[in-house]
Amino acid sequence: MTITRVRTYHARIDKLRATTGSRLETVLRAAFQRLLEDWSDAEDLIFAPELPIGGNGPAASRVPDGTVLHEIRIKHGYWEAKDSDDNLDEEIAKKRAVGYPITNTIFEDTETAVLFQDGREVMRCSMASAEDLNRLLVAFFDWQPAVIGEWRSAVQQFRVELPAILGHLRERIDKAYDDNEAFTAKATAFLQHARETVNPNIVEADVREMLIQHVLTENIFAHVFDDGEFHRTNNVARELYELEALFLAGTAKREMLRGLRPYYQAIETAAAEITDHAEKQTFLKVIYEGFYQSYNPDAADRLGVVYTPNEIVRFMVRATDWLCERHFGKRLADQGVEILDPATGTGTFVCELIEHMRGEPRAVLERKYREELHANEVAILPYYVANLNIEATYAGITGQIAEYPNLCFVDTLDNVGGLGIRRGQQMSFLGQFTDENTERVQAQNRRKISVVIGNPPYNANQQNENDNNKNREYPRIDERVRNTFVKLSTAQKTKVYDMYSRFYRWAFDRIADEGIVAFVTNSSFIDARTFDGFRAYVGDEFNEAWVLNLKGNARTSGERRRQEGGNVFDDKIKVGVAIAFFVKSSATEGFRVFYDEVEDYAKAPAKIQFLSTPLSERRMREIVPSKRGNWIDQVENEWDDLLPVADKKTKAAKVKGQERAVFKLFSKGVVTARDEWVIWDRKKYAKKAVRDFREKYNRLIGKRTPWEKENTPIKWTRSLKARFERSTRLDTTKPIVRPILYRPFRSRLIAYDPRLIEMEYLVHSISQDREDDLAILVGGHPAKRPFQALASRAIHSYHTLEDTEAFPRYRYTSTGDRMDNVTDWALNKFLKRYGKRAGVTKDAIFHYVYACLHDPIWREIYAINLRREFPRIPFHADFAWWAAQGAALMDLHTDYETADPWPVKRHDTDAAPGKPKLKSHPADGRIEIDAATTLTGLPPQAWDYRLGNRSGLDWVLDQHKERKVRDRTVEAWLKDNPDARYRFADHKERVIDLLARVATVSVRTLEVVDQLRAVSSVKTSRLS
Repeated sequence: MTITRVRTYHARIDKLRATTGSRLETVLRAAFQRLLEDWSDAEDLIFAPELPIGGNGPAASRVPDGTVLHEIRIKHGYWEAKDSDDNLDEEIAKKRAVGYPITNTIFEDTETAVLFQDGREVMRCSMASAEDLNRLLVAFFDWQPAVIGEWRSAVQQFRVELPAILGHLRERIDKAYDDNEAFTAKATAFLQHARETVNPNIVEADVREMLIQHVLTENIFAHVFDDGEFHRTNNVARELYELEALFLAGTAKREMLRGLRPYYQAIETAAAEITDHAEKQTFLKVIYEGFYQSYNPDAADRLGVVYTPNEIVRFMVRATDWLCERHFGKRLADQGVEILDPATGTGTFVCELIEHMRGEPRAVLERKYREELHANEVAILPYYVANLNIEATYAGITGQIAEYPNLCFVDTLDNVGGLGIRRGQQMSFLGQFTDENTERVQAQNRRKISVVIGNPPYNANQQNENDNNKNREYPRIDERVRNTFVKLSTAQKTKVYDMYSRFYRWAFDRIADEGIVAFVTNSSFIDARTFDGFRAYVGDEFNEAWVLNLKGNARTSGERRRQEGGNVFDDKIKVGVAIAFFVKSSATEGFRVFYDEVEDYAKAPAKIQFLSTPLSERRMREIVPSKRGNWIDQVENEWDDLLPVADKKTKAAKVKGQERAVFKLFSKGVVTARDEWVIWDRKKYAKKAVRDFREKYNRLIGKRTPWEKENTPIKWTRSLKARFERSTRLDTTKPIVRPILYRPFRSRLIAYDPRLIEMEYLVHSISQDREDDLAILVGGHPAKRPFQALASRAIHSYHTLEDTEAFPRYRYTSTGDRMDNVTDWALNKFLKRYGKRAGVTKDAIFHYVYACLHDPIWREIYAINLRREFPRIPFHADFAWWAAQGAALMDLHTDYETADPWPVKRHDTDAAPGKPKLKSHPADGRIEIDAATTLTGLPPQAWDYRLGNRSGLDWVLDQHKERKVRDRTVEAWLKDNPDARYRFADHKERVIDLLARVATVSVRTLEVVDQLRAVSSVKTSRLS
């Protein structure tokens, strides 16, 4: 693998030489730099071009051509390039004479490479030899600084030792609450203050966690910034230190933390290697992220504990300064420009703002620091880190150690007292509380904020209620979201209550009549259908939007996923990333959108490089939003002229005259939030599992918050918790077991108890398990996968396709009466178009729609529209023919289990079956079932029929694999009921039969689709 990189380098250098004819280092070094970048990336190292050596040595200000760093900013090695005409040995001697480090350093002139390690030359080679150059580079990257080995060992030990230490700490705190009156009184007072200033939902358990983090981090701060007094002087830390002193004396503390000494020592050793203050900030961020992921992974997941690369922060600060001067005639350093970071984390943005003002008169920087630079943080550990970072940055520039008085320990989204402040307006908040943190929050809320800048938490929702880790509600902000972003949206599913959109809502209100909001966030606001209301709002309320799309969305698939490239947050998060600046100015009219995006397929380092061009020097593309509120991927086609299959207004219409779509009702599929408890392949296990679940639940009635217990016996969800808190028991009548289309061509059984299903949506209104209950399923929107449609006679899961929506043939009232779901409006539209002799009936319309949804030309032309909203269909020339094709497709897809099997050949051996393989080989029409059985003779074209990113055959294989049970409560139940555990061997013969039948369905479907393509009235010319 590594030799391939070297050969790629040879190809690049040869091309550069042939193109330029140059032997100069400045021309040719790009090829070797690219080689080092790619190699570093593969080794989880960071390549930094032209980074000063730093430190206190004679070469501190020297700049090697490249430096390779470890994540914690310890330098791994250096690279120095020279001209081919230079005498390489003489150049090396010169560098050594001025103190260049030669701990692990490559010198090269495109012809010869020399490697120094630990002060001596260890290897020299001709760069023309791929094998020799590869050996030299392997040696360079294999070398490891001693401090890194110690660090990795200490981190590993930290993860081993921490659980026991946390257990002892928690026991000691529990005992203090029980036996220590002074401690209990102090803790109660602290809790009350925290509720008043930080978060009204804080409970006693949160105070315990703050105290634990406080105890564990004192040594970290002392070692990184030589600031052992911080815990005794910071206003919040001081109160926690007083609490600590009441239950944990010095000797007891030292003994308890003995197991973490190697970790603290490794931090001290590593910190001593880093002399640059900015690098110490980065080091501390890495320490913090690693500590938090080990100490409290739930909170790390909920809040999105991944902090912003400094290059992004620097770009945003400079861009905001330019926009501020461009629109308001003021720079960030000017008096009256009040700046707030609402989710400061480790203080990176505030530190960069202070650095940005380096060179300003001392009085200007001092005023900004003391009066006009604000920050909030809700978690105690990053709050500490931010305090240290900010104060150390200010001291490094001014030489003056000064408390940073504007950092508030508060949940920004709860702090609504300062929202809507306009010029000259004064606000009062938090009553008469007088503690220092409260006073800071009150002071901040009285200021007119001009700029809100930062990186709000990126995470949206927690999926597992058993983790007790859900992002909570914020009533005032959520109401503002509902009355603005949601109200202006046309989307059926408007998921804009995640953290970053809430922070946008808060920031928009905080700057009030004018100012700038600059955030780096999830990029979904750029093009997601669910954010059309957000885009409409900023179009009405702001004057300019400057957006840089850094892509990196790992939740896409196929070619789209490859185009998204790496994630600029060192690939630590899965969402796409964008930087946005929203400007509101009373002196500017209208709304303009300026847009730029990183190239497709770019890796994280290339995306950082993309930001090296300042916003003021970029040639941004101006976008005119479409009438549907789209900024990018705008399409010019006849979509709006087509017939809507479904829409929200028709669904909500109270009278028939208001209906304007083919189907009256549509619904998503069931979300059980406990599939492993209620969905099975055999009826007896479905019944028994649900019966046992109910009994376990009922036995817990009267106990206190059982979901917080490590050994809780059942899967908790929001609705079940609410039922439990009302002491509502679950009756033990026999559950109804119903068929469910769980995934494409995968029917299962669901124990259908509405109390154990988190979200039913309107499934009860579209299916009563009658033979003629039919529904057309499509993927929901916004969609990540290609458009897909499938018919079903059974109820469906939310995940049958992708966020599945169903258009049923019939719907049912609450009393069970069946009603036609094809609207009279649609019937009249079709009759007017085709006449009564065309055989137009509501059944025929239903089939016609299904055929239209399989038209491959229609799918291609309207791919972008289909990703965003419900389908719209055309009127084709021959209604009856299209309806007949739709009926044929529907029969194929609903009766797939009884389709004629394809004549596959089965090959069995005497080998033990072993673990199932379930692997397909489309090119030669072969499927490996297990070690004993292989199927051949399957038609290769069958794999061309796809639903989403999988063929029908691959859906069958995927859904019959043996998987680890993810729900630990179900795993515990299975230990008592081992016969219920899924084993492929029990289903092998059925799966082989099913594969043969789905092969037939796939081939026959493609035959119909080819006929649709041939006669489609949708023309590819419309793509233009």
